[in-house]
Amino acid sequence: MLAAVRLRGGVKTRQDIRDTLSMMHLDRINHCVILPETPSYSGMIRKAKDYIAWGPVNAETLAQMLENRGKLEGGESLTSDYLSKNTKFKSFLELAAAICEGKASVSDVPKLKPVFRLHPARKGLKGTKRNFLEGGDLGFHGTEINELLNRMR
Repeated sequence: MLAAVRLRGGVKTRQDIRDTLSMMHLDRINHCVILPETPSYSGMIRKAKDYIAWGPVNAETLAQMLENRGKLEGGESLTSDYLSKNTKFKSFLELAAAICEGKASVSDVPKLKPVFRLHPARKGLKGTKRNFLEGGDLGFHGTEINELLNRMR
């Protein structure tokens, strides 16, 4: 599974890129979604590469995001009690491991919103105009995306 985080705003953005970001539920800065690695999502990520950071997420980081930032419809926080009553998973780490392996998805939890609203990164970002390989924060991070998500928890 891939984690994608929007890092740039939408002013003076082309309409097709805005539509792509909207289809991925990345409507605002610092929003994060978990996406499967399919050809259609790969094309969407490639189109929006200048506005997002993405990479493969590990189970520990995803469990931390679910626990701290998981929201249900109505604005309630996702709790382990709700998780054990409404799903077959007993803990956040068990759900996160199943999502990372592809055996489950975020939509398997009833009423869970697909977007994680994160804080701005602690200690700031390196830059939102350059690629990760050039010293910025946009584009493919590889496993370093877990560090970025941890700073944005």
